[in-house]
Amino acid sequence: MVSAARLPGDSKPDAGRGPGGDHGVMVWSISTEPAEFAAAAGPFLRSEPVRHTVELSIVGTLLEHGAGAYGPADLVSGWWQPSGSPVGATFLQTPPYPLLLSGAPDEAASGLADLLAGAGRMLPGVNSVQGTAGRFAARWAQRTGASAAVHQRTRLHRLATLVPPRPPPPGAARTATTADRGLLLDWMRRFHQEIGMLAEGDPAPRLDEALSWGGMAVWEDGGEVVSMASRYQEVAGTTRVSFVYTPPALRRRGYAAAVTAAVTAAALDAGVAEVLLFTDLANPTSNGIYQRLGYRPVEDRVVLAFAAS
Repeated sequence: MVSAARLPGDSKPDAGRGPGGDHGVMVWSISTEPAEFAAAAGPFLRSEPVRHTVELSIVGTLLEHGAGAYGPADLVSGWWQPSGSPVGATFLQTPPYPLLLSGAPDEAASGLADLLAGAGRMLPGVNSVQGTAGRFAARWAQRTGASAAVHQRTRLHRLATLVPPRPPPPGAARTATTADRGLLLDWMRRFHQEIGMLAEGDPAPRLDEALSWGGMAVWEDGGEVVSMASRYQEVAGTTRVSFVYTPPALRRRGYAAAVTAAVTAAALDAGVAEVLLFTDLANPTSNGIYQRLGYRPVEDRVVLAFAAS
């Protein structure tokens, strides 16, 4: 259901108004229905599909598997659209994950914090570009008393020209199958733990989805699976490489670079126009690997974690 004024359970009739609320313009529209969000916010997201890669992949998953695709808790999403103007910002929150907020004007970020705080929405944090995340967190702190701290800084990269590692490590890439599922599920959980996700959901649905269409690759050396990487299904001409993982005992042998190059090449062979990935800025090793493969920076983001005072 769409509500321009409030979230379910919010008793404040002006909750959707930003700082200019006294003019009576409700600029945040809220929906718990993926199809409604996609219809309203889709053109905005697709106008810059590289920067909105995460939102687009989440929407695709929600449309295919329903609002509970990320867990039993309710999805909340919305779009910011001043009267007479096109959509200028969006948000998605699929518990237990942080609020995913596009770049937004200060008034939109502040207004959204007012709206969600007024509705009693519980948030573990916010994920956005630096300025927008900071503005949302500042207003969230004013409304809820919660403090905010940097949890992770990431950098979005896009492929310029693929440069496979030369020479490659021993072994070869292959498409993962359901026979690999147990090992890969364990590795995905270890991946989440290593990167220190603010909230950890169940990676099994993501793995099963990738296995169903060949979106997961492994590097095999001497009959042993030694590394993995996955990619999302193409949306708006883009895909995103993710879940690149090699067990600690097998690192520094070139496996991660090789399997990343393989999954990237598979995307290019499938006709994808833009291949993307995120890196953790606290990990200079992985940043260096991806740059050598031909990935170039697009923009930085920050995850701010909220804690009760």
